[in-house]
Amino acid sequence: MIEEEEIDILLNDLFDIYGYDFTNYSRASLKRRITRLYGLDKFPSFAELRYRVRTDSTYLRRFVEEITVNVTEMFRDPLFYKCLRAEVLPSIAAKPFIRVWHAGCSTGEEVYSMAILLKEANLLHKSLLYATDLNPEVLEKARKGIFGLNQLKQYSENYIESGGTKDFSSYYTAHYGQAKFDEELAQKMVFSTHNLVSDRSFNEFDLILCRNVLIYFDKDLQDRVLNLFYESLSPLGYLALGAKETLKFSTIQSQFKPMNKEKIWRKID
Repeated sequence: MIEEEEIDILLNDLFDIYGYDFTNYSRASLKRRITRLYGLDKFPSFAELRYRVRTDSTYLRRFVEEITVNVTEMFRDPLFYKCLRAEVLPSIAAKPFIRVWHAGCSTGEEVYSMAILLKEANLLHKSLLYATDLNPEVLEKARKGIFGLNQLKQYSENYIESGGTKDFSSYYTAHYGQAKFDEELAQKMVFSTHNLVSDRSFNEFDLILCRNVLIYFDKDLQDRVLNLFYESLSPLGYLALGAKETLKFSTIQSQFKPMNKEKIWRKID
C-alpha cells in the first residue's frame, strides 16, 4: 500500500524534475490510481517506483497517462450532444469563424464527435477545434483518429440518440479491427499540450468543453481553471462541463447563465 507521505514525495519529484504539478488534484483519485499502477507493475517497494519515475522517461509517460487519462467515448451522454445540436450550434452559426476548445481532450473521442456535429450543421468549413491535454501520449492517439471497431457499436448508438440521422459508418474506414475517421474531420483540429494547472489562455473561443476533468481537481484548482475558461471565452460564449461538475460556489458563477440540465452555461457579457 502506498502511504500518504509517499504520495507527497512522488508529487514533489514530478514537479521538481518535470514541472508537472499534481498537488491540487483530488487526493483520493491520485492515491487510487497510483496504488493501482503500483500493483499492476508489481513494484517490490515504493523506492523502486520512485526510481523508475525519476529516471525512466518511457515509464514516466506511462505513469502520467495512468494518473491523468479519463475514459471517454464518442457522443458520451447523448442528450448533451442533442442540446449542442439544437441550442448551442444554431446560436453561433452566424459567426464568420467558430473556435472550439476541448480542454483535457484525452484520446479524442469527444473532439471527433464535435467535428461530426459541426459538419452536419454545415459549420465545419468555418470552424477550428483546439484539442489540448497535459499528456502528449494521449494527444498522439487522438491525432491519429483511430479507434477500435469493437467500440463503434456503442458510439453509433450514442450518435443516433444524440439526434444523428446519417449512417455513422460513413465517417470512418474500417480496416483490421480498427476504424480510421475521415481526414476531413481531422483537418479542422489542432492538437497541442496544455497544462490547465499552469498554462494561460491562448485564444478566444465560442465554445469550451472540459468534461469530466474538474472532478479530479480540488476546489481551489477548479476555481482557477474555471477563471481561465472565463478569460478564454468570447462574449456570450458557451462553457460545457461534465455531468457531475458545476459552476456553483465558483467565483465566476454570477458571470454565467445556465442553459439547462445538460451542464452548459452561457457567458453573460
